[in-house]
Amino acid sequence: MGRNSGRRSRSGSGRGSGRSKGSGSGKGRKWFQGNILMVMLLKLVLVLVLLFVSRILFYVFNLGYFSNLGLSEVVRLFFIGIRFDLSALLIINAPFILLNTLPFGFRYNRLYQGFTNGFFYLINSLALFTNFADTIYFRFTLKRLTADIFKYMGVGGDFDKLIPQFLHDFWYIAVIWVVFVTILIYVGTRFAVASSGVKKKGFDFQYFVVNTVFFAVIMALSLIGIRGGLQLRPIGLATAGNYTSAKNLPLLLNTPFSIARSLNKETLTTMKYYKKENDLAKVYTPLHEGKSTGFKNYNVMIIILESMSREHIGSLNHSLENGRYQGFTPFFDSLMRSGLYFDAFANGKTSIQGIPAVLSGIPSLMNESFIQSTYATGKFTSIAGLLKPRGYTTAFFHGGTNGTMGFDSYTKLVGFDHYYGRSEYNNEKDYDGKWGIRDEEFFQYTAKTINGFKQPFAAAIFSLSSHHPYHVPAKFINIFRTGKLPIQQSIIYADYSLGEFFHAARHMPWYKNTLFVITSDHTSEGYYPYYQSDVGQYAIPLLFFKPGSDLKGKPDIIAQQTDIMPTVLNYLGYDKNYLAFGADLFDSTSAETHFSIHFISGIYGLMKEGFYLEFNGTRSTALYDLAKDPLQSRNLIGKDKEVQAKMELFLNAYIQQYNNRLIENRLEVDD
Repeated sequence: MGRNSGRRSRSGSGRGSGRSKGSGSGKGRKWFQGNILMVMLLKLVLVLVLLFVSRILFYVFNLGYFSNLGLSEVVRLFFIGIRFDLSALLIINAPFILLNTLPFGFRYNRLYQGFTNGFFYLINSLALFTNFADTIYFRFTLKRLTADIFKYMGVGGDFDKLIPQFLHDFWYIAVIWVVFVTILIYVGTRFAVASSGVKKKGFDFQYFVVNTVFFAVIMALSLIGIRGGLQLRPIGLATAGNYTSAKNLPLLLNTPFSIARSLNKETLTTMKYYKKENDLAKVYTPLHEGKSTGFKNYNVMIIILESMSREHIGSLNHSLENGRYQGFTPFFDSLMRSGLYFDAFANGKTSIQGIPAVLSGIPSLMNESFIQSTYATGKFTSIAGLLKPRGYTTAFFHGGTNGTMGFDSYTKLVGFDHYYGRSEYNNEKDYDGKWGIRDEEFFQYTAKTINGFKQPFAAAIFSLSSHHPYHVPAKFINIFRTGKLPIQQSIIYADYSLGEFFHAARHMPWYKNTLFVITSDHTSEGYYPYYQSDVGQYAIPLLFFKPGSDLKGKPDIIAQQTDIMPTVLNYLGYDKNYLAFGADLFDSTSAETHFSIHFISGIYGLMKEGFYLEFNGTRSTALYDLAKDPLQSRNLIGKDKEVQAKMELFLNAYIQQYNNRLIENRLEVDD
């Protein structure tokens, strides 16, 4: 006792850890041999550098999306991002740090060091993998992966097909990841614990006291780093909104941080912006009162087109390419002339968010989709659930493998009597090999199946061919042209399939008595600047069509997916009260009742009365005048306080209604 723990000990720890090459150091020439804590620090710095470089590569591979940023802004975000990298580094390496700082001599044991180093290389290789996987997957969701990815895999996300396809299409990302892991292991093993740091046998009180102090200091510093500083609340996804707009958050964040911060976290918090329910309801309520105009037994056919961004539709983009833009939806363009069209916005960026928004009027204003959340076990309904008591036959069609994204469970839960998927289709010759039955054949199957239904019916079909890897049947490869985005040839195929569906339906007895609603589940990646903006990346079409009706035109009204349910029900003259987080688009008496809302990476986005507001749950971070600034380049926060205050009041009311009703299981009207 009392000897300096830093002296060289010939006896080592008694467990074979005192060799001159250092404990668990591995083979090869060492670049550094020293104190165990210094070696640990060097390894952590190595990972931090790799995380930083992976952000640079994330930027390079998605340069088109971030093309609005100047070099100085990119550099600023890179260096602010180190704060989030450091937090992620300390979270995922917390066990490694703990095991190396325990104030006991057994930490030098060769087997012990082998275990800790093995954990270090494994966990950081996985962290780098998520970063690189997001380099590509980001293009489809426009956000960093969060912990909901594990639930998505659990509800039938078809990952067994997606991962091999992604590896095939984006093999170079896997190669880069392997290079990074090789660097991690090669450089990491060049840092070794020197034998001079190994304490002698027996209990050394001075050693224990000194290293306990080191342990306490390192644990305290690690905690501060994990929290992102000494501020009152730890940094989270929404914190990034303090530094940039929602569009650029993925460049500031990193995927390990996003996953860690959303893991095992309470999804929603009870809000108390308004103390009295009456005051809250005056600003916003999802309660819709029934109509007394008489119910019309029209059939309802909702068609949800996979990834059908507004960008792909030629008649909606006359200004592109100096008026020469053709678009990729000739049939939809022609149908628009006979229907009532709205420029709409998706409430989310994934299919699993879009389906409940369209069919149940419920957006996903949280890091996970509503379907995946614990709130989906409560009471809520859909268009089908409300119309079924009226004698409607209800059915949902999706050509994907049964169980995909939990759609079969969800639709059954909300009142769809029948689910028709790949199993019910029962003809594998029309299987595309990846996602399910090709659109052309499955749309025809849907029309024929519906033809056998007792009327009235409420049905929905969700297409699938315009999804990566964008399968187009061989007979159309040289017929349908390609575009600037990989998806666009498959968009022509989806549009063609839609046209063939209508051609078949026109000859069926139920056609003239049917209200058709055509929209998208979400957008695809954008090419033109507007469709890469915070607002434009949610732009989708919404068309109401009823043969022989007066539903025609293009009102200048903002719309969203959650408007579909109240619009359809009110058009039918539904006479009971119900809940939906949207508005009746056919009620054009006040622009104030129409809006669109979404949530991504901890940021709420509200479009209303020509303005767009971003709110991080605590304060507003951006405000744009969409008429004067469609690309959202001039932030008006603090400059137009009246508009900002008005939008904040509405958004606060909306969030309170949403959060509290989901938490308290109040998504249905009591009879």
